[in-house]
Amino acid sequence: MNLLFNLTAVAQVGQATGAASMIWLAVAIPLVSCGILLVGGRRLDRWGHWLGTLASAAAFVVGLTATVQLLGMEGTERVLESTLYTWVPAGELSIDFGTRVDPLSMTFVMLVTFVGTLIHIYSISYMEHDSDRRRFFAYLNLFVASMLLLVLGNSYLVLFFGWEGVGLASYLLISFWNHVPAYATAGKKAFVMNRIGDLGMLIAMMAMVVSFRSVAFTDVVAGASAITPGTATFIGLFLLVAACGKSAQFPLQAWLGDAMAGPTPVSALIHAATMVTAGVYLMVRSGAIYAASPTASLAVAIIGLITLVFGAVVGAAKDDMKKVLAASTMSQIGYMMLAATMGPVGAAFAIFHLVTHGFFKANMFLGAGAVMHAMNDEVNVRGFGGLARHMKITFVTFMAGYLAIIGFPFLSGYFSKDKIIEVAFTGSGMRPWIFGIITVLVAGLTAFYMSRVFFAIFLGNERWDHNEKHPHDPSPFMWVPMAILALGSLGLGAVLNYTGFLTWLEPAIGHGEHPDPVLPVWLITGATLGVVAIGVGVAWKMYIASEVPMLAPHSNALVRAARVDLYQDAFNENVFMKPGIAVVEGTSVADHMLIDGGVEGLAKATHSSGHLVGKLQTGYVRTYASWITFGVVLALALAVQASM
Repeated sequence: MNLLFNLTAVAQVGQATGAASMIWLAVAIPLVSCGILLVGGRRLDRWGHWLGTLASAAAFVVGLTATVQLLGMEGTERVLESTLYTWVPAGELSIDFGTRVDPLSMTFVMLVTFVGTLIHIYSISYMEHDSDRRRFFAYLNLFVASMLLLVLGNSYLVLFFGWEGVGLASYLLISFWNHVPAYATAGKKAFVMNRIGDLGMLIAMMAMVVSFRSVAFTDVVAGASAITPGTATFIGLFLLVAACGKSAQFPLQAWLGDAMAGPTPVSALIHAATMVTAGVYLMVRSGAIYAASPTASLAVAIIGLITLVFGAVVGAAKDDMKKVLAASTMSQIGYMMLAATMGPVGAAFAIFHLVTHGFFKANMFLGAGAVMHAMNDEVNVRGFGGLARHMKITFVTFMAGYLAIIGFPFLSGYFSKDKIIEVAFTGSGMRPWIFGIITVLVAGLTAFYMSRVFFAIFLGNERWDHNEKHPHDPSPFMWVPMAILALGSLGLGAVLNYTGFLTWLEPAIGHGEHPDPVLPVWLITGATLGVVAIGVGVAWKMYIASEVPMLAPHSNALVRAARVDLYQDAFNENVFMKPGIAVVEGTSVADHMLIDGGVEGLAKATHSSGHLVGKLQTGYVRTYASWITFGVVLALALAVQASM
């Protein structure tokens, strides 16, 4: 399963010099900008958005400079580390706060900063009328800085620091409009579910400390082959829990749809360039652990397979265009997770698809934001139709992302997603047939639900009130980023495919021989394109050739379930939340009856005994004389009895 994983190639690490040694500035610049924007307050409202955008652009320049330095080096030398200071000096365990510059980390840096800067530019216009635009840009900067720290850290602990920063930023951005209770709840939901994943990361790091006496990537890679399969499985499974929380994979995916509560640029940033990609990065960076544990590796693949089906089914039934795109992200990340631990070749294809997905998904989210901007924040695709005639730029740019994600020949998704489908058909026994066939069928389902959204929004009859809505293309601040992302959606896959992107990643993830699938590649490609064509055809029949009803028609049980996310919230509520509440309430009752009851009972007994003793104090001399007489008589009686 783990295809000739070359640990030696991964373990060769040099000392960062030049631009690579200054990569920490990519994190520091947006982080400092965030602090200035938050501390500066309302005085910065007039130009704070420009500062935030320039900070993200500066981080891109720093990352680009370091990437150019790597490109000028020999392949085996492209792993560089730099120590900033000793962070945790604890005897045998000494953890440095440092950076790791290699092809994997720099691929993420370029994606995060480039797409992130475009989203910043888009947000200048999108958030123009929001009184808290400065604060919004501060949170965007925090998001970018945290994600860069996550991918540039030289150890799991530094990664975890950025991991938590991404979680905080997502909470702040998802619940940005927290004056709406539902939006505030959505932010809390994402925050709580991600804490479950964080627990998995903490447990995995504890196991690393026990096994390797270190959490540095270099030490973990070097020692992974020496630990037992059971230990590797333990670490790998808890790393998977962490990835499921951050990348919204089954069973911790329930927060992702609700994350659409935030402003649309947030959705683009979370779903395309930052948060949900962190889990895939963690899996690929931990390749040595999964190479040592086929069980954990298989578990990652199965979780990815379940999630890619789950997301596609939900996406096919939703009418909210942003939630369709969110479900699509869940499904596409499932593809990446499926491939991420299937050897170096699978990991390389996962990152390949992650990069192209970052462009076409950001493209479509920003396009959805442009539609909302023009249609009074309407998100129901049944309330659109015919917008291509009124929003030509948005139509063309969104179409580029749509064609890329369905795998239209020679566009980005065709080169990246289809490679994962090929890898799914590798292996032995029934596994390649099960994995491969499911990935092909989901490609057809993806084509259906994305065609459904595209057709319902831009083509067909106009189903909106012409007196209330006047659709138009957005300002250049919005459409220029959309156009750049559209160009990436069209051609980035071909560029990466023909310029040796997979070879570029080898110093970071190892070298592996390309496995042969159980079916000829031409047959897999033909079958995939065939089911994609069927998916597009079914969507055409339902949303172009037929009248689109304004209300969702009564459907079968599966469609009704998919419209409510396959009852994931109901399941979590009944299996986890309500029993949890019952346990807390039971603990409260026990605390009240046993702890409080014992303390209060002792107090009452003391009070009662004091009250009884108090009754002896009457203040009358004759009473005291009587008690003295009684005591003397009692003492004499006891003395007489003792002498007999």
